[in-house]
Amino acid sequence: MKYAFVPAHCPTFSVRRMCRCLNIHPSGFYAWVKNPLSQRAREDARQTQLLKSAWKDSGKVYGYRKLHDDLMELGETSCPNRVARLARLAGIRAEIGYKRKPGKYGGKPSVVIDNTLDRQFDVAEPDTAWISDITYIKTYEGFLYLAVVIDLYSRRVIGWATQSRQATDLVLQALLPLVTLLRNALQGNGWPFGGESQSAPS
Repeated sequence: MKYAFVPAHCPTFSVRRMCRCLNIHPSGFYAWVKNPLSQRAREDARQTQLLKSAWKDSGKVYGYRKLHDDLMELGETSCPNRVARLARLAGIRAEIGYKRKPGKYGGKPSVVIDNTLDRQFDVAEPDTAWISDITYIKTYEGFLYLAVVIDLYSRRVIGWATQSRQATDLVLQALLPLVTLLRNALQGNGWPFGGESQSAPS
């Protein structure tokens, strides 16, 4: 800060007088003029550029922990706290979820079927209860929505489907192959998931 004061007031005071008043050596000031950034500041600027590049490559979703892992893979030496500080100063933030578009959301949620499971997640045998959930994966082409159906007893994935939109029929698409298998089982062809684990139907 003292060195920066000198060039800002050169039109008013001489360099030597300001150096004497600020208790700094003129040679140190001229060395700072040739190279105003310290070694640490230059290293911070270099690693900040690496962080920005890695953040953009991730689709701007990585936080400082994953960015720190990327720096380690590049052979850089930096602690997580330093990466967090550089990321904060550069405005780099992890993207958590997605914001809901502004608008009015009213009405009551529709109920297609009664909640027969009633949060009873402990089952005694396989193929008595299936549960499903939807998540999203951010790709370079946008969000990819994934619906997965698992057997509540074995936690085995028995159906899945993906779509570019979170449409109503996403879970239904994951269930359709299972409906076909269930129909075949009722016709006496055997239930394919009763023995060893099978891969999820495509």
